[in-house]
Amino acid sequence: MSDCLFCKIAAGEIPSGKVYEDEVCYAFNDIAPQAPTHFLVIPKAHIASVAGISAENSTVVAHIFEVIARLTAQLGLNSYRVVSNIGEQAGQSVPHLHFHVLSGRDMTWPPG
Repeated sequence: MSDCLFCKIAAGEIPSGKVYEDEVCYAFNDIAPQAPTHFLVIPKAHIASVAGISAENSTVVAHIFEVIARLTAQLGLNSYRVVSNIGEQAGQSVPHLHFHVLSGRDMTWPPG
């Protein structure tokens, strides 16, 4: 999508604090971190949210979780939270599938 913020970040049109990149996904530091470690992992292909995952595109999600496991291991994180908000009421502010990875502080439950 030409007007999608995260599509533009993944394409390199908007600067970001890149953490990781491959042909399928892009990871970057959150601009308003909620924990000492807080980065997002997004698919390069536009998917609006978890609600847009289908049999045709679900392999990208498996790949993203493999990347999250690899990155958190490389960063020495053995306790972390992975979050995806779906819809405005849940707190999704950018309509592009993304997974927040947060670590380095106590995470409360329930969140929010």
